[in-house]
Amino acid sequence: MTLVPLPVVAVTESLSGRVVLITGAGGGLGSAAAQACARAGATVVLLGRKLPKLNRVYDAVAQMGPEPLLYPLDMEGATPDDYAELAERLQSELGRLDGILHCAAEFRALTPLEYTDPLTFAKAIHVNLTAPCWLSQACLPLLKQRDDAALVFVIDDLERVRQAYWGGYGVTQHALGALVSMLHAELANGSVRVAGLQPGPMQTMLRERAYAEEPDNSVRDPAMYADACVTLLSAAGAAHRGRIWTPSA
Repeated sequence: MTLVPLPVVAVTESLSGRVVLITGAGGGLGSAAAQACARAGATVVLLGRKLPKLNRVYDAVAQMGPEPLLYPLDMEGATPDDYAELAERLQSELGRLDGILHCAAEFRALTPLEYTDPLTFAKAIHVNLTAPCWLSQACLPLLKQRDDAALVFVIDDLERVRQAYWGGYGVTQHALGALVSMLHAELANGSVRVAGLQPGPMQTMLRERAYAEEPDNSVRDPAMYADACVTLLSAAGAAHRGRIWTPSA
C-alpha cells in the first residue's frame, strides 16, 4: 500500500452536478466534508444514525449548495437488503450516484483484548468493515453507470492503530487499507476509482475517547481535511487512484 503526501487541489465547483453519499455524516469529518462537497456543487446524501445530528448538518449543508437529502440508517443493524434498497432509492429519486465517502466509524475505548467485550469487538468489525463493504457492493452497479465515479474510505493512521489496545477498530483500519488495494485491482480498468484518505489527528469524539487526558497541539479541526475529501471525490482524485492519500492540513 502506497502512502502519498500530496497537496490539496482547488475544489471550487469541482463536484458540480454530481451526487455524493457520505456515511457518518453527523460526525466531525463527515459533517465538514458534506459542507465542502455542497460548496463544490454536489448534491449530498447524508447517511447517519442519529437524526437530530443529521438535521443540523442538513441545515448547514443546505446553505452551501444544492439541497441535500437525509438518509437515516443505523449501520450496526442494517442488512444487505437495506443497502440494496438505498441504491434503488438513489437510482429512482436522483438517477445517479457519483461517489461514496465512508466516514462512519465505531470506537469505544482503548482496551486490552483480554478484557474487551466480545460484542463490542464484533460491533467494531461490523460497523467499520462489513457495513461499508456491503454498502459499496450494493452501490457499485450504480457507480459504474457514471464515466467517473469514486469510492473513498477514510482510514486511521495505520502505524498508530497497530499498537496495543486498539482492538477491533485497529484491525478494521488495516483491513480497509487492504480493501483499497483489492478493490483497486478489481476496478482498475473501469470508471470507478478507489482511494483511501488518511487525515492527520482531528478533534473528534473518536479521538477524545482514545486520548481523553492527552492534549495534542497537532490535533486539527476536521474541516481542514474537508477539501481533501472533495478532491478524492472529484475528477482530480484520479491522481490518487488505488492509493491512501495523507494530505497536509
